[in-house]
Amino acid sequence: MNKLRLLSGNAHPALARAIAGHLGVPLTSAEVARFPDGETKVRILEDVRGRDVFVIQPTCPPQNENLMELLIMIDALRRASADRVTAVIPYYGYARQDRKHEGRVPITAKLVANLITTAGANRVLTMDLHATQIQGFFDIPLDHLYGTPVLAAHIRGRMTTDVVAVAPDPGSIKLANAFAKRLGAGLALVEKRRISDSEVVAGNVVGDIEGKNVVIVDDMISTGGSMAEAIKMAKKFGANKVIAAATHAVFLDGTIERLAAASPDELVVTDTIPLRGDPARAGLTFEVLTVAPLLGEAIKRIHFNESVSSLFT
Repeated sequence: MNKLRLLSGNAHPALARAIAGHLGVPLTSAEVARFPDGETKVRILEDVRGRDVFVIQPTCPPQNENLMELLIMIDALRRASADRVTAVIPYYGYARQDRKHEGRVPITAKLVANLITTAGANRVLTMDLHATQIQGFFDIPLDHLYGTPVLAAHIRGRMTTDVVAVAPDPGSIKLANAFAKRLGAGLALVEKRRISDSEVVAGNVVGDIEGKNVVIVDDMISTGGSMAEAIKMAKKFGANKVIAAATHAVFLDGTIERLAAASPDELVVTDTIPLRGDPARAGLTFEVLTVAPLLGEAIKRIHFNESVSSLFT
């Protein structure tokens, strides 16, 4: 892997270091900082001419700052004559703006895809897109990984019998179904109504969860409204044990407190983005699982032009 190079921005250097450690490849030295006026400053400190470079940068909050870093790093690498540049985006920001749900609004997920392509990325590696159709927004190859195997392996050690995978809303039913198949579990759905961007009201549970061990599965937890209501509904309908699981722990202000009030038996997320806040201090039993080996293996397979999809078969 003498032509493989890994580059990290400031969004999640700990994950980048973990991926580098898994691959046994050092991170390429670079200066990613700010000019006095606040503009992003990037300087690649090593030769990358003819190299296969992977830029590790989730576009998590603050999205605008992290996105600009990613775009400028890609541009710097193209101008430094890198042979191929892959944007490794464990969390894809603006993914929820994937369609026009009302008049006179943008499709920002498509705009971000255009920006990444125009900056000079040759391909993209990402995880658990909020809307899978975003894959079609790119005119360059995109490899889409899933956190399900990582989360399911952990859940399997916690729940062995009478397991039901629960979708906290209709949009998560495919993810919950994949989880159920992997665990050999049942499937259920929480019916909900969204009142605002941060307020959700749950109405009913479709499926049998009484006396069952329930794992509520979602791609992300941002405000925690959907997940908290789903936890409460699972308890109301007689669930024996409730574990909340999600790939992306966005955790906006008030999320941890909202989840703690719902009192799941355990909260499980991955390290696609840095953890904000301390769930343990709020009384939550909490686990952060690393996706560094999964991303590292995908990077290695892309580098050697091997199948990435076979990771999940």
